[in-house]
Amino acid sequence: MPAQPAAVTAAQVRALLLRRDEVVIADVREEALYARGHPLWAANFPLSLLELDAWRRIPRRDTPVVVYGDADAPARRAIDALRRLGYSGVRPLLDGLDGWTASGGELFQGVNVPSKAFGELVESVNRTPSLAAEHVGALIEAGTPPVIVDARRFDEFHTMSIPTATSVPGAELVLRIRELAPDPATPVVVNCAGRTRSIIGAQSLINAGLPNPVAALRNGTIGWTLAGQRLDHGATGTAPLGVADSHHALARSGARAVARRAGVRFARTSELPGLHGPGRTTYLFDVRSAAEFAAGHLDGSLHAPGGQLVQETDHYAPVRGARIVLVDDDGVRAAMTGSWLAQMGWETWAISPAAPGDLLRRGAEPGPVPDPPQVDTVNAATLRTWLGPREEATTVIDRLDADQAATAVIDVGPSREYAAGHVPGAWHAARARLPAALGTIGAATRYVVTSPTGRLARFAAADLSRLTSAPVFSLDGGTAAWGTGAPLESEPARYAVAPADRYRRPYEGTDNGRAAMEAYLEWEFGLVEQLKRDGTHHFRVLR
Repeated sequence: MPAQPAAVTAAQVRALLLRRDEVVIADVREEALYARGHPLWAANFPLSLLELDAWRRIPRRDTPVVVYGDADAPARRAIDALRRLGYSGVRPLLDGLDGWTASGGELFQGVNVPSKAFGELVESVNRTPSLAAEHVGALIEAGTPPVIVDARRFDEFHTMSIPTATSVPGAELVLRIRELAPDPATPVVVNCAGRTRSIIGAQSLINAGLPNPVAALRNGTIGWTLAGQRLDHGATGTAPLGVADSHHALARSGARAVARRAGVRFARTSELPGLHGPGRTTYLFDVRSAAEFAAGHLDGSLHAPGGQLVQETDHYAPVRGARIVLVDDDGVRAAMTGSWLAQMGWETWAISPAAPGDLLRRGAEPGPVPDPPQVDTVNAATLRTWLGPREEATTVIDRLDADQAATAVIDVGPSREYAAGHVPGAWHAARARLPAALGTIGAATRYVVTSPTGRLARFAAADLSRLTSAPVFSLDGGTAAWGTGAPLESEPARYAVAPADRYRRPYEGTDNGRAAMEAYLEWEFGLVEQLKRDGTHHFRVLR
């Protein structure tokens, strides 16, 4: 085993952040554990998914990467994996999170914390107008509703929404709002599930010079629910795709003006090679809709819808200190998105608009991933013969628990997808927690590892083969291949270790408890004070 590199102290990491040098702080625990507490600029890179994430999210292989984990996801294993992927600047954080807190470092709970904390700072500096749910509800009941625009992703809007609202994801707001509210006297209310996208959306319209009265819906759908008001489910309303020339001109003028105030620099496509020069990480993001991106985009760009990019910057751009280049074809969305990223301390450029002749690459743009390890595979038809005739679920569980001469199937995919449908009788275990999972599953004649497409399963099968002398196979084509010829099951769910691969956001879904929603709002309200104590953010909010 190669020697581990010298550890980096918390003080050294803090110095890098304060100098705005490039650095990745990689928390390799599962997301639910990461959400319990981490440094402000730590990005979640679960050890279970590291090979599938690293090349896309950390494009330059000599980027300084500081790693910490836990007993299930040791920093040593992550460092070894990153070295195999070609990263040369990987070092452990001295004493991990304990070392960070012992040095006086602040720990932040939750996910997407830089963006959420920034949103709270924006409201505190600008006093972004907001309206209480009760007030907006009364206007709707009276038949005089404002134009309500939901700044979340469409799928979130479709799950639950404010009555009469229209889906206009964040980056689309400035471009399309005048199609919905052409009369400057019409009030506009922006909502999300909680606070951040409501605040950023409302302030975007204000900053871009929309003359209408604009407000955020205070505390979003959480505030609406806590007020005892009814949410809609299954709404489908979206803004018109077409934008009048006069409205487009106003949107473009306003977006470019605020972008320049924030420090965004504009470039042409021909200048990209210089921005991609050596020794500097440059992210190239197309901030338009997924359909527009698929129809034609700039070669080498990745899709990151602008509103979500501002909301989840730590996910899309985990290299703090990197350069971000944004692309659109309308002169509005990249400029407006860039105005926020620049205020968050990123060096931001915009190709806004790109020439149609530059947007020639079609289809999805898959991120670069290494070839999976060579492992033994089994097809779905053979696996069905190994598992034998399907019996009642409880009988199968009893047989597997009693008869150790069995084929044990282990699903290492996301726990939510496993719960929705898995190979009958399969166990679930995150890849990084396979050693503990084997203690629950017990000995078997053979093990078969699966995941949604089978790619992750091959990495996990290679890991598992080092933990057992029994034959280990990867299901060819993954769970999707099984599902084409035989039914999946959702029950019973058999978790070999308690799933921790996803933090359940208190603002998502329709079954959140009141206490959890109230606690979430209290957490958001406290983020500005945490930013002051931490001192590494470099946020500069326009007034």
